[in-house]
Amino acid sequence: MKKLLFALLLIPAASFGQAGNVVGLNVGNIAPEITMKTPEDCTLTLSSLRGKMVLIDFWASWCGPCRHENPAVVKAYGKYKNEMFVSGDGFTVFSVSLDRDKNAWKAAIKADSLTWPYHVSDLMFWNNAAAQQYQIYSIPSNYLIDGNGVIIAKNLRGEQLEKALELQVEKDPKNIKKRKKEQKDKEKDGSGSKFSPMKREDPAEIQE
Repeated sequence: MKKLLFALLLIPAASFGQAGNVVGLNVGNIAPEITMKTPEDCTLTLSSLRGKMVLIDFWASWCGPCRHENPAVVKAYGKYKNEMFVSGDGFTVFSVSLDRDKNAWKAAIKADSLTWPYHVSDLMFWNNAAAQQYQIYSIPSNYLIDGNGVIIAKNLRGEQLEKALELQVEKDPKNIKKRKKEQKDKEKDGSGSKFSPMKREDPAEIQE
């Protein structure tokens, strides 16, 4: 496994300008879409998490450095999952596994207490479609995106992840009050329902 040089690339969410209109892999770009299966064979898309701060985390059960890094990700998730950010309500992780053995993948999720519900893989090892699209040549690797899907940081390690998230936390009391009211209104009208992964269609039902 190649040794990864960890680099923090972070800029405030409010300073992206027009860069956020471009789909790409640079800070300020919109993160490319990922569509892949969960351990339960449901189809999950990255864009379904719009509105939240999301860490796109590339890892694998067989990757020692990834397993070593997981506790820091778990800690950040527990601390910020219900936080209000400048551009996003709540924080979650979209874990993309480069595993090829489903049982090993599922066992590692349980063993490392990766309790967020967003886990995907195509079980293609280094040929994982999302890993190729995101030009992943070593793991662990990650991208932090805001509620608009814009990349705000890359390759955050250890405490860097919490520091990056803390910089994005909403601090304006007026905005916090306003958004809490909006959340309550959504809960009342039922529009704030949680995401549920879409089941794969039966091949016999797919029309060409």
